[in-house]
Amino acid sequence: MTKVMTKVRYLTRLDQIPHLTAAEKAELQPVVAHYAFRVNSYYSGLIDWSDREDPIRRLVIPDVAELDPWGRLDPSDERAYAKVPGLEHKYEFTALLLVNDICGSFCRFCFRKRLFMNENVEVVRDVAPGLAYIREHPQINNVLLTGGDPLLLSTKRIRHILSELRRIDHVHIVRIGSKMPAFNPFRILNDPELVRTLGEFSRDDKRIYLMVHYNHPRELTTEAVAALDQLQRAGVVICNQTPLLRGINDDPAVLGELFNTLSYVGAPPYYVFIGRPTRGNRHFAVPVEEAFAIFEQARMRCSGLAKRARLVMSHSTGKIEIVGLTDTQIYFRYHRAADPQEKARFMVCERNPEAHWFDDYVQITKDHSVENPFRIHGPRQAQGNPASDSV
Repeated sequence: MTKVMTKVRYLTRLDQIPHLTAAEKAELQPVVAHYAFRVNSYYSGLIDWSDREDPIRRLVIPDVAELDPWGRLDPSDERAYAKVPGLEHKYEFTALLLVNDICGSFCRFCFRKRLFMNENVEVVRDVAPGLAYIREHPQINNVLLTGGDPLLLSTKRIRHILSELRRIDHVHIVRIGSKMPAFNPFRILNDPELVRTLGEFSRDDKRIYLMVHYNHPRELTTEAVAALDQLQRAGVVICNQTPLLRGINDDPAVLGELFNTLSYVGAPPYYVFIGRPTRGNRHFAVPVEEAFAIFEQARMRCSGLAKRARLVMSHSTGKIEIVGLTDTQIYFRYHRAADPQEKARFMVCERNPEAHWFDDYVQITKDHSVENPFRIHGPRQAQGNPASDSV
């Protein structure tokens, strides 16, 4: 039986990290002054502090590379799809309810780091306007609770939100996106009421899905697996999604191990994302075509549910799947388009080994090559000429 810790201590200042030298803390201070820092005693205990390139360290410990102005703070233009404060409606049947502006861990690669900066107005504590919007739009059958991290809310607050959603007949699926099972599994192990609450609202005909965020196999500790087991026994369906990250899971052996282990514990992979060109994330970025090669090599090490993941980009215009490539061309399709008229549109582009984002490609028509008609922010935007997008 998993031993339950009495308390996981959260750390929000560099001087609380004894493994960092005084010089390192001084060097990193400008980073934490700009981007939030948050870790805890459990997760920091997974770090091999003798290895400066330890993948768990890279996930949560600041790096001066974050001050590189490459990228944009809102690379997928999420704000363009905000319908009321705290709610995004990008895809016809799906709404995102941003229920929390606090993250249990501040992953250094976070594509929503803008939410944890000063003057953020995208997340509100009052979810009533978002719930009202969902009630008024009967085509919405799928709601994703996100933020921040919804599992940082009190169990009482989670119960209230789930109760309200279950009163809306046309909402069949509720997904909860959370890093907590990886970052602090004791949030689950120490709170049986949370497990009961999620189980209560995960009904035979309307399931609760927990979209967990394991980025590296070492996060799947005994405690983490025990937390997943409790949720599964309560009736919660679990899937995993992760970006492909330089220095963390950009090795086919590591990514394949992650896929396999997730399938063994009942949390099979769902999406692998091309890292969004987010401000300060250049050191995590893997070019699209290299990412595709890593992804396919990792899948060759797997079978069954471990091979289920799709490699996608969450582009402003929709979720774009990378389908394949030849010596000269790369193929994309809309897994889900923001414009329903695009639906499963198939796109052929010229190969570009330096491309980090869909905007970096030139599309091929029947007659000739054309500039990418779905480019939103200008040519080569993600590769070092970022647009201005103040928060």
